[in-house]
Amino acid sequence: MPVSIEALLVPTPVAWLEAACEQWQELLIDHGYCEKKAASTALALIFAYPECTEQCLALARLAREELRHFEQVTRMMQRLEVPFTRLRPGRYAAGLRAALRTHEPQRRLDLLLAGALIEARSCERFRLLAPRLQAPLGEFYGDLARAEARHGELYLEFARAAALAAGAGDYSVRLAELAAIEGQLICTADEQLRFHSGPPRGSDCSA
Repeated sequence: MPVSIEALLVPTPVAWLEAACEQWQELLIDHGYCEKKAASTALALIFAYPECTEQCLALARLAREELRHFEQVTRMMQRLEVPFTRLRPGRYAAGLRAALRTHEPQRRLDLLLAGALIEARSCERFRLLAPRLQAPLGEFYGDLARAEARHGELYLEFARAAALAAGAGDYSVRLAELAAIEGQLICTADEQLRFHSGPPRGSDCSA
């Protein structure tokens, strides 16, 4: 199992997985939004930390890959005749952002750790969905799981450098703190299904 997935403290609730398989069309639409957000996150880090040359180069490659994934999602929607609709964003990303520190160099560390957690959660959910969804969507998600694992590892790699810059040495304590918040977000019931939402309203983490 990739190290980035091991950072997750809470598994995806079964109730979310069941709802995601039933509402796969809506999930696919939100997935497209997620790929665009992932690309924009990588670009934002490039603009925020241009002095981190190796990080910028790696994130430039990551952003291009995320945009290719967005193209693939869009083509999959066309293939499966899923029409695009505008969706309201979920609370997951905003909930994680609210926990991030605002001063440097700690903020850079937190941004990278949050990126690792988001990619790890995506990888976990792709792996769960892949065997449950029919082809071609199930196969597509199986392929994406491997990419998300790589992305999570990349964010953790640069988090190590950021931890040294922040004087933290080891990022594991801070990662565990953010992972606990991520786990709460993923277990709290949601009114709307999103790729990173909690289980449907009326369910809980044990469902």
